[in-house]
Amino acid sequence: MADLGISAGQRVAVVWDASSPKEALTCLVEKLRALTGSEDLVSVENLSQLLQSAHKESSFDVILSGMVPGSTTLHSPEALAEMARILRPGGCLFLKEPVETAVVNHSKVKTASKLCSALTLSGLVELKELQREALSSEEVQSVREHLDYQSDGLLALQMAGRKPNFEVGSSHQLKLSVARNTPSGKPTVDPAAAKLWTLSANDMDDDSMDLLDSDELLDPEDLKKPDPASLRAASCGEATKRKACKNCATWAMRSAAPAAPTSGCQPSSLGTRCFSPTATSRTPRRPSGGMLRPP
Repeated sequence: MADLGISAGQRVAVVWDASSPKEALTCLVEKLRALTGSEDLVSVENLSQLLQSAHKESSFDVILSGMVPGSTTLHSPEALAEMARILRPGGCLFLKEPVETAVVNHSKVKTASKLCSALTLSGLVELKELQREALSSEEVQSVREHLDYQSDGLLALQMAGRKPNFEVGSSHQLKLSVARNTPSGKPTVDPAAAKLWTLSANDMDDDSMDLLDSDELLDPEDLKKPDPASLRAASCGEATKRKACKNCATWAMRSAAPAAPTSGCQPSSLGTRCFSPTATSRTPRRPSGGMLRPP
C-alpha cells in the first residue's frame, strides 16, 4: 500500500462487493489502519450500499475500490460519480476492474477505453493506468459466478484518478486587470506598412507598369464634329402633330370621350327643337313661341 501514497492522518475508504474474499478484505483493512495510524480513519463500504451511505462531500483523501485481491468488481457510472463526490479536492481514487481486450456487443464488461471515459465523465482527471495483467484462475471463476460472464479476452486493469482542486458547484471570482491606455499624440505606424501603401513618382518609371492611353479610350465616331442642324430644336411651325406619351392615361381618356352635341335650336316641320345639352324637354314649339298640343 505504500506505493499508493497513503500516509498517516489520511481518511481512506475501502469499497468491496460480493466478489471480494473476506480474508483478503480483512487483511487489506488492517494494513490501511497501520498506515493511517488510526482505526477511525479507515471506512469499509459495500458497493451496492454506497449511494445510501450518505457520506458528506469531501469526506475521504483516498478511495480504494475493487482493490481487494481476488475481486472482480464492475463500477457503474452512478458509483463512480458518488466516489468522486465524497473525495476531497485533490484526493485520489484507485480501482481495479476486469476489462475486455476487444469490443463485444451488449457486453456488461467494459473495454479499457470505455473505463477511462467513465472515469472522466465522473469528474476525475489525470487518469493513469497502473497495471494490466491477466486474470488469475480464482478471478476467472469469480467472473463466472458473480458476473455470469465468460470470455477468453479478459484482463485485470488497475487505474488511478484524481479529483480536481475544487468542489463540484464551487465558484470563484475572476480578477481581470484591464489596462486602459489613453493614446497620447498620433498612433505609431509601422514603417514597412507605410511603405507598402505609398506611391511615389519613381514608381511610374517602372517598365513593368501597364498604363492605358486616354486617347485610345475614344472611338473614331466620338472624334467627328456633329452637324449643327441636328442640334437645333424644331420651331413651332415645323412641329409635328402632338402625340400622347407612352402609357398616358389622361390622353387615352380624352381620345375615348364621345363628342359633345352641338347646342342651339333648329327649326322643323313641327316647330323648333332644342338640341342644347342642358335641355330637359323635347316638346315641339311654334315659331311664335307657343306650345303645340299633341294630336
